[in-house]
Formats: sequence, C-alpha cells, structure tokens
Amino acid sequence: MEADESTAAGDRVSTGIDGLDEVLGGGLPRSYTYLIQGPPGTGKTTLALRFCMAGAARNERVLYVTTVEPKSDLHMIARSHGWSLDGITISEHNSQEQDAEAIEQSVFHPAEVELPRLIENLLAIIDQIKPQRLVVDSLSEIRLLDADRRWFRRQVIGLQRALSHYDCTTLLCDDRLTDKQPVESSVRGVINLELTTPEYGPDHGRLRVAKLRGSPYASGHHDYRILTGSFDVYPRLVGSDDRHERDSETISTGVAELDSLYGGGGLDRGSSVLLLGPAGCGKSIVSSQIVMAAADRGEHAAVYLFDENIHTFLKRSRSLGMNLRRHVESGSIDVRQVDPAEMTPGEFSHIVRESVMQNGVRLVVIDSLAGYIHAMPNERLLALHIHELLNYLCNREVTVLLTMAQHGLPGTPPNSPVDLSYISDSVMLLNHFECKGEIRKAISVYKRRGGDHERHIRELQFTSGGIRIGEPLTQFRGILTGNPDFTGTALPDVTRHDQEETLTGS
Repeated sequence: MEADESTAAGDRVSTGIDGLDEVLGGGLPRSYTYLIQGPPGTGKTTLALRFCMAGAARNERVLYVTTVEPKSDLHMIARSHGWSLDGITISEHNSQEQDAEAIEQSVFHPAEVELPRLIENLLAIIDQIKPQRLVVDSLSEIRLLDADRRWFRRQVIGLQRALSHYDCTTLLCDDRLTDKQPVESSVRGVINLELTTPEYGPDHGRLRVAKLRGSPYASGHHDYRILTGSFDVYPRLVGSDDRHERDSETISTGVAELDSLYGGGGLDRGSSVLLLGPAGCGKSIVSSQIVMAAADRGEHAAVYLFDENIHTFLKRSRSLGMNLRRHVESGSIDVRQVDPAEMTPGEFSHIVRESVMQNGVRLVVIDSLAGYIHAMPNERLLALHIHELLNYLCNREVTVLLTMAQHGLPGTPPNSPVDLSYISDSVMLLNHFECKGEIRKAISVYKRRGGDHERHIRELQFTSGGIRIGEPLTQFRGILTGNPDFTGTALPDVTRHDQEETLTGS
C-alpha cells in the first residue's frame, strides 16, 4: 500500500468496477484528473463507459468526449454488453475536422491553431454541461496535432486547471506508446492496462496503479477480464492482511483410523494439508472423504477440480459409499471444474475468496496443483501465489487440502513437478507398494506443524463400504521405495475383506 497523504472514503467516487474500487482503496478521490493508459484493445473505452454509467446511475451530470469512436460506435459497444448509455452526454470532437481555410490564412504553425481550438471547443461543451464526471477518449488523437511534447503538455494542464472549477472527476484515456508520457506527472493518478499472451490460451489482462497521489492503494499487478456485460478486476491477494491468532481445534476426517494418523483428533482447523503421491494412489478419494465429513457436520466446503470433470468426481465418490451429490444439491458442497488455460491465478484466488466471504466455506480442496503449474509461468511465482492463498485461507480458519501427483513407477524414486511441502502445514503421503504380486496402497503422515502425529505406515484400501486403513506395516522394510522387503513370518492380510469389492482410487 502506498500513500503520501490521506483521502477520506467519503471524498471518493466509484469507478463502477468493484474490484478496481478495492484496488484504489475505495474509489478515485473526487474532483481530480486521472490517466487511463494502455495499448489498443486493453479495454480503456470499456472501463471509461463503466465509470460513466456509475455516475449516471447516481443521477450525476456525465460527459463523454470522444475523439476517435463516433457516437454510434459507443452505443454499439454498450449494446453488445447489454448496457444503456442513458443519462450520458456524448460529444464528438474530430481533431482532423478543423477550419482548413482559417488555418491556411494563418501565419502560425498549424499546431498552434488546431490544438488550442480543439481545447477551446472542449471547454465550451464542458462549460455547457458542467459535468461531475468527464471522460476524454482519447489523448492519442489530440497529441497528433502537435509533436512538441512541451506544447501538448501545457495545453492539457490548461484543460485540467479549467476542469478544477467544475468539481469534476475526469478520466483521460491514452495509448501508451512510450515509457514516458508528458501527461503522467500532471495528473492525480495513473492506471496502466496491459495484455499478456501465454503460449497457449487467451490473452490475460492485468492492470497496475502506477500513481495515486494522496491516497492509499494496492500496488502491483491485478488480473482483470472483460466479459459480456462486465469488466471484472481481481485484486491481488495479500494473505497477511487478515492475520490473527488461531484457536487450537481439530476436525475429524470421518475415518477414525485416519484421524489417528494425526494424533487422534484429525486435521488442524485452519491448516493446509498436502496430499502427495503418484497417480492412482487415492489422493482424490481421501480428500472426498474429508469433504463428506465436513458436509455431514453442517459445514460448507468448496472443491475445485483441475484434472477431472464433476461427473467423474461424483460417480467415483458414490461407488465408495459417499453420497456427495445430495450435499452438492443442498448447497453444502460447491464443486467447480477449473480450466487453467482460461482462468488466471488471480481470478481463481478471487473465486476462492468470494466462496469464503459470501458462502461461509470452511474447507477448500484444490485437486490438483498440476492446474496451478500450467497456469503459472515458473516455479517461483507458483510458490509465492500459493503461499499468499494459503495464508489468507488459514487466517480465516479455513482448512485447505491440496493434492499433488508424483511421477514414477513403484521401485523408482518419485519425482514432483514442484516442491511445495515446505509451504503446507502438514503432509499426507500416499504410495504404491508391491506385495504378493499385486500393487497395494500405503498411507502415512510425515509432517504436522500443529502437533504430534503417528509415524507408522499403514495400508490403505478403497471398498464399496468406503475407506479402510489397516494396522501399521511393521513387518515390511522399504515401503516408501515401492518395492519393500518382508521381514515377518507370515504375510498380513491387513484390511482385506473377501466379501467386499476392492476399488482403485485416483
């Protein structure tokens, strides 16, 4: 957060975009001029229209001055979003349609005639409307009238001084063609818009408040997306903003043997749990069981699926005796399928945050972190982003389950795409191992920040009756290698029940 002096919340005007108002600390300080800049196609006009519509909704006098788009095109843009521009005065000022005869007869340079005349025309319509909100879209066309940066800057400053007499909040839209624009230093604030193009998937928009004199704001980049009917900004999540002392509380997983791995009480409330293991070892099934237990207690849970569809998730859970569908239909469990190619990490964090704030979610499942890996450009940013998300959720007393697949066959060293075990409060390790010519599953807990935990490795099985966890595998040595040695006298049958069907997990 940055500021050089304070601005009261009552002295602000809404941009018409909730997320942007949050980034700005409550909106734009009233009666000042702001620069909205970015390359063509970044959404400057769309943002400006939202700003104007917010003013019109409050019965304010609103003036939209366009030097590029004709009035008909602005109405077409609004209709494409399902918006109405009623209550907004639109004035067209074509910088190229000046009095050619007067210019030809003048002994002055054309710029010395055209630019002041355009500014004079703008001031005339402003004096007539006396707007409380004004948009000039865009400065790029006006700048073409004069290549002299100092002359152009003086004219814009003159316009700003004239606007100060009208108690008007103004947005100046401009294409960011160079690193240094002559207007940036003279305005109260600057908002930069840009698009990034990943190797696969759609363009991702992000904005940054480069300057907001006299007011606190959220610095850094914030993702945004323009959809039909909306301009959505997703403020960058800062986990430390909600830091407070957490109560010591445990929550049951719904399986007594699984609770015993965590010292008998279950998972720590407001902690993050990483379920780590190769594909097919049961990470998703175990997390589903914990979600089911939370819903049975009357708590709200949210499950975000990156790797499988909702139908498969619910069908598999039902085959194991977990009727998650009834909780989904009642609203206790919110299951969403996430496409990492379409959704930015900032947008995902915003969705998770809203589920906590609006729906009272107490348990969040992210299955799996492979989706994050595809969405983030490198490991360093992935770790930082997840760290902020986990901090935010855990400080809100929300328990988080993260699944991550390890690569490699039994008997070979496992390999994780990224090491996030140090971020998680506890780590549950699931693994395959060979026994009597078949592949079995093992489960253990090898990290828990909130207290003591069991050190034993136990067999894990999935049956039509649910999850079963056996006695400690004390007669094996090297379980975690996937190819253990048997050191006992008789092979244990562990939790096998001949009358029940053994199922595989993901």
